[in-house]
Amino acid sequence: MREMIDAKDGRKPLSAQRHAKFLKRLAIVQSFNRRDDQGRRLNDPRAMILEAVPVIPPDLRPMVQLDGGRFATSDLNDLYRRVINRNNRLKRLLDLGAPDIIVNNEKRMLQEAVDALFDNGRRGRPVAGQSGRPLKSLSDMLKGKQGRFRQNLLGKRVDYSGRSVIVVGPQLKLHQCGLPKMMALELFKPFVMKRLIETQMAQNIKSAKRMVERRKAVVWDVLEEVIREHPVLLNRAPTLHRLGIQAFEPVLVDGKAIQIHPLVCKAFNADFDGDQMAVHVPLSAEAQAEARILMLSTNNIFTPATGRPITEPAQDMVFGAYYLTLPADQEIENPRVFRHVYEIENALGDQTIGLRTPIQIRPLSGSSLDTRLEGAGIDVHGVSRSLVTTPGRVFFNEALPFGFRYVNELIGKNATPIGTIVEEISGSFSRQEVAESLDAIKSLGFRYATKSGLTISIDDVVTTSEKAAILNKYEEQAAKVETNYRRGVIVDDERRQQEIEIWTNANKEVGDATDRAMNAKFDNPIRMMVDSGARGNSQQIRQIAAMKGLVSNPRGEMIPRPIKSSFREGLSVLEYFISTHGTRKGLGDTALRTADSGYLTRRLVDVAQELIVKEFDCATTRGMWIEHVAADTRGQRAHLETKLWGRVVAEDVVLSDGSTVSAGTMLMMDDVERLRDDSAVTRVRVRTTLTCDAVQGVCAACYGLSLATHQLVELGEAVGVIAAQSIGEPGTQLTMRTFHSGGVTESDITHGLPRVVELFEARTPKGAAKVAEFSGVVRVELIGRERKVTVIGNDGEVQEESISIARHLLVEDGHEVEVGTPLHDGPLDPKLMMKFRGTRETQQYLVEEVQNVYRDQGVSIHDKHIELIVRQMTRRVQIVDAGESHWLPGAMVDVKLFNDTNDEIEASGREAADGRAQLMGITKASLATDSWLSAASFQETTRVLTEAAIEGKRDHLVGLKENIIIGKLIPAGSGLAYYNQRELRLDMPDAELLPAWAQVSDDDLDLASLLGELTSDDSFSADLSAFQNIGTATYDESALPENDAANPEDEIGRQAL
Repeated sequence: MREMIDAKDGRKPLSAQRHAKFLKRLAIVQSFNRRDDQGRRLNDPRAMILEAVPVIPPDLRPMVQLDGGRFATSDLNDLYRRVINRNNRLKRLLDLGAPDIIVNNEKRMLQEAVDALFDNGRRGRPVAGQSGRPLKSLSDMLKGKQGRFRQNLLGKRVDYSGRSVIVVGPQLKLHQCGLPKMMALELFKPFVMKRLIETQMAQNIKSAKRMVERRKAVVWDVLEEVIREHPVLLNRAPTLHRLGIQAFEPVLVDGKAIQIHPLVCKAFNADFDGDQMAVHVPLSAEAQAEARILMLSTNNIFTPATGRPITEPAQDMVFGAYYLTLPADQEIENPRVFRHVYEIENALGDQTIGLRTPIQIRPLSGSSLDTRLEGAGIDVHGVSRSLVTTPGRVFFNEALPFGFRYVNELIGKNATPIGTIVEEISGSFSRQEVAESLDAIKSLGFRYATKSGLTISIDDVVTTSEKAAILNKYEEQAAKVETNYRRGVIVDDERRQQEIEIWTNANKEVGDATDRAMNAKFDNPIRMMVDSGARGNSQQIRQIAAMKGLVSNPRGEMIPRPIKSSFREGLSVLEYFISTHGTRKGLGDTALRTADSGYLTRRLVDVAQELIVKEFDCATTRGMWIEHVAADTRGQRAHLETKLWGRVVAEDVVLSDGSTVSAGTMLMMDDVERLRDDSAVTRVRVRTTLTCDAVQGVCAACYGLSLATHQLVELGEAVGVIAAQSIGEPGTQLTMRTFHSGGVTESDITHGLPRVVELFEARTPKGAAKVAEFSGVVRVELIGRERKVTVIGNDGEVQEESISIARHLLVEDGHEVEVGTPLHDGPLDPKLMMKFRGTRETQQYLVEEVQNVYRDQGVSIHDKHIELIVRQMTRRVQIVDAGESHWLPGAMVDVKLFNDTNDEIEASGREAADGRAQLMGITKASLATDSWLSAASFQETTRVLTEAAIEGKRDHLVGLKENIIIGKLIPAGSGLAYYNQRELRLDMPDAELLPAWAQVSDDDLDLASLLGELTSDDSFSADLSAFQNIGTATYDESALPENDAANPEDEIGRQAL
């Protein structure tokens, strides 16, 4: 069979179809023919034939009694019954010596019954039940969302969990959540009962349980004690990224609703219109420690997608900060001088000044205000030194940490956004200080948003008197275009285009006039809301006050007649029904987008789940060049914060001042700014996961900074899953539309989510650009409505392409082109790029194209996340010529395994295999994984399991899913072997063995440091002076009475020590 496939002895080669068929057969034969060192078969083909049908336990195919006395049974029982009936009938026919034709027919029916039991519908029409519904076979029990893999093995229901509606808890600290008392009592029931017995309030478990059920008063005190510093996990579905589950310290509250901190709403994507959240209790000490260290909300201030703070004030809090920091409402030549914050508070209480009155600060030396200004680098000492500000700004600065600059500017969307302040704080201060500062800003914001008395009424929607005149002017222009169309001067497409342009300009002019009218009054509440960034934007205000403007039809095309009314005036019946098209399309799109985005995230997780940081440094010498390292200019952004920040430098960078950023340096934001502003630096070579040589997963040096912690990524971090979540989570924000460009179907551009899916699945895009298949010279001829482009290669090859006149050519007659150069506009086909331009260029193209889609929607994602997915898409090589290796032509092999095997073959003087780098879509790459358990739980379960059985595959349990399926700890985080194999020194060479009652000397016990570690709990902060006068007693154990020395309590004490 091998000889027929190779056909090296002058025989006619097989056709492509027969070649593929032979390869398939050869692969199966080879699978069954594998032998061990003793010559025994590893996979006996006889094991593929069942001589007896296994029957699964009755619990897995239950029979339940219904109300009417009838029974409902599992479909499997029906399928088994058919097999048994036909088998018995066949046995009886054979005993009776029935004719062959009848026996053969019965055998066929028995085989069909067995086939239906294993996979109903695989052969012919599926067997249906009484209702006509196809019966669920053994295969169906494994497949799909309700199958055994996804329903029971990958996701399980857990004990110690509750669920309730959420409400806001503005009084909570960032690390707290409000847990309803009744829910907490049920969740912590075993802990409460244990504590009741420990404190001897209950004599046994039964009486403790009775006390809890009767809600005795003492139970609530014990509950308070039990939940202190015992974190709980809160989860809001859908959990799109890791910040969808966070840990909080519970605070008991009345009522039945869970209270959550307003600043964590963004991470959970939660609001208070009826959202529900689930609570889970970590039981073991290890689980509690992990929840506290890794999942506590104060430790999750940064989003792993971009590294920017996700817990930043919004809405009311932003408005409060804006209201506080509004500029002075009057000019005073010599503002009043204040030396203390309490002086300002007193003056405000006396109403001698207002929040926006200009004041001077000249604080007393050593006062808190002085320390704050000094820490911020402002010198207010000396004769005429002072800082002119407002009381509101002083109060706002009181919420910021010591040592932070004095913020003497307006906080708002169009001034200094609150996010910038939070980012500055989180970059310079500890997590504890950041959390305290965020809480202070939250409280301050709510307080002053309330005091501002912000409210809106219909009179605040200011309209412009210029609207009618402006619309009349543009109506005349539209009438002229209509006349030209009727006369035949312009075609319908041109008419539509011109009318859309006219009404877009009209909308802009009316909007600008409305903005001027709205801005005329400084304290207009609607304007303040928009300016502060609390709610709404100018576009929405224009629709309310000016005019709604142009809307689209269900196909996504603009309707050339605008809606001239604003929402304040009210829409006419016709206008209302025209606008409903776009509205309904928008709602439909959102629903579809959510499902598509979720499916994309699932595929991304599956393809990347085995990417875990397994080593510190793979010592690769390869890297990637980041081009255009320069400051942003008008019309061109460098996006260095998503390309360069958080990377490890691969090659020394020499700066203009002669200094060097050496290889191995982690680029923090300061370094990126230094490189950006240096004229001598135009490009930087950095480490990337695309070139990582780690044996398994990736290495920390190639990955770089963990964006969630702003530290070098730790061993065991599941970076693949983080990458998948970072790309999938903003997926719902992307558009679904395919934009039509003037009715030219060929140049329709796919945007938004479909474009991201198209790139990750490595599909040929619609209207893809044709490329030069070899280097050579271009010839262009015009033939009718098409252009004939011919590429004449250097070796005489000829490539001819017909390109529509509607497409924009990128080459000219006589031009020299390189292989892979696009001949006209349009997206490139990644598979062709891989073929002609190579792996590295294809990888960079995919990363850049995915980034373009997200940037169009204003979504920021770091390049390293997309690079991890692209790495998985390009990690396979297709065998072209097997050489003297064990692979078959056409086999897909991991690129690292391919290179290592070839090195071994060449070292032994044999012929190495030849392979071609392959680009695989994420679905195909997921199914091509080495783990059959992971592939089976993803898609095509039956096929994957069948192939795994034929090939006798082994699963080495490298990824996360396969370990979850078999119930092992995942090999990531604290489950990584690296941490479990660490040796802890349990012997204490300096420890002195003392009897249980012996007094330890003051010299041996450093009480101050011990108490310092325990002061997080107030009950430990005792006065040290009480311990100063304890005498030192030493005892000679041999001089003790014999019965005392042998006291069993002493023995326990010795062991404890």
